[in-house]
Amino acid sequence: MAHGLIKSLRGTAFINGSWVDAHDGSTFEVTNPADETVIAEVANCGQEETKLAISAAVEALPAWSALPAKQKSTILRRWFELVTSNIDELAELLTLEQGKPIAEAKAEIAYGASYIEWFAEETKRIYGDTIPAPGPDKRIITLKQAVGVVACITPWNFPNAMLTRKIAPALAAGCTVVCKPANETPLSALILGEYALKAGIPAGVINILCGKTSEIGETLTASKDVRKLTFTGSTKVGKKLAADCAKTMKRTTMELGGNAPFLIFADADIDAAVSGLMASKFRNSGQTCVCANRILVEDGIYEQFASALKAATQKLIIGNGLDSNTSMGPLIHRAASNACRERVDISLREGAQLFWPDEIPADTSDNFAHPVILTNVTSRMAISREEIFGPIAPLTRFEGEDEAIRLANDTDAGLAAYLYTKDPSKMMRVTESLQYGIVGINEGIISNEMAPFGGMKESGNGREGSKYGLDDYLEIKYVCIGGLA
Repeated sequence: MAHGLIKSLRGTAFINGSWVDAHDGSTFEVTNPADETVIAEVANCGQEETKLAISAAVEALPAWSALPAKQKSTILRRWFELVTSNIDELAELLTLEQGKPIAEAKAEIAYGASYIEWFAEETKRIYGDTIPAPGPDKRIITLKQAVGVVACITPWNFPNAMLTRKIAPALAAGCTVVCKPANETPLSALILGEYALKAGIPAGVINILCGKTSEIGETLTASKDVRKLTFTGSTKVGKKLAADCAKTMKRTTMELGGNAPFLIFADADIDAAVSGLMASKFRNSGQTCVCANRILVEDGIYEQFASALKAATQKLIIGNGLDSNTSMGPLIHRAASNACRERVDISLREGAQLFWPDEIPADTSDNFAHPVILTNVTSRMAISREEIFGPIAPLTRFEGEDEAIRLANDTDAGLAAYLYTKDPSKMMRVTESLQYGIVGINEGIISNEMAPFGGMKESGNGREGSKYGLDDYLEIKYVCIGGLA
């Protein structure tokens, strides 16, 4: 099924409602991380194609932003229905280029579609205000209007959902978009453009291109016609993009790296905590920005929890994501699997202990990384200071609530945190003390379209999803009407 979708991408860059090639005809290969076979060649776009995409978005902006909200809603709803009615082949395509198990891929397609559905409704709820005036001859009103052309830059770990989470609110607000998905996973993004056109979204409203990342990024940030940039990715890249956007005072939404603490208190339901951690830590082979990064376990249950986690982790089945029995697929590329091995080696040299497996499997020179549980990890070790992005579970002891909070907040990141306890008072005390934009209490899967997703500190700014998700794509215009007395 998915191979038919790949063939339908005729030219492999989607600009102004058409499939186009790079001006010099150059392409780059997209490979399946499970076996490193080439599954497609995609247009290697650069500055010239980016300028064409920006021009198309500028030209399409007036008509799209002026379209009545109900009509926008109807078109977005048709887009949602096209995506959901083709979930099986879209999931297969996603697994081919990204590697995650097919069940996770289907869940991502449904999750991504939920943002289109949500903002199809929210576009009808963009309200202004009437404000009491300073005198009888005046009236004050506020209008909310589209920011303008929006640049969307997304990563490879959720190639469908990270894009719909940006495009849907942008279009609902009346903006047009130029999208740069990751070169590792362009196909899931490009097919969204085709479905958008079939749904009736006018040409130029959505433009999608990949290729020369630095050229595309620099052209987007330098353009005065692009009024906002929304980015999901590493903190390092996000800082550079934010600095570049400052030159034209673009608005930005930054969803950056995490270092999520997962706190298990002695009164927690251990089975529930293990289940929640498995979902958070090993989903997408640990390649999520909100996955558990530092597992903090109260001293009294440390050994019991480690043993329960080991028993659960031993049940993971590693393999090709297209195999329905697979519960954990490959990492995105060789560099990622090598990085996991290096992190484990460094941790062991620093004094951590290998709890499972009994020994690290021999290097197979592929993209698969074996799940690892490390014990006796301390907050000073390198693995506690950086985002892992792989299937490594490092366990750190703590004694009491105060130390748990101190350890949890001991990072520059502030995206997601988790805690497991049966004590309602402790739930609220700890939650209010955690310096994170998202907190899961007795829950390991926290993302949904109805909730505001975003971080604190160096994990970024702005929120995606929920009723707050439109705010970053709207300007508030104050209008004072005089001479009415």
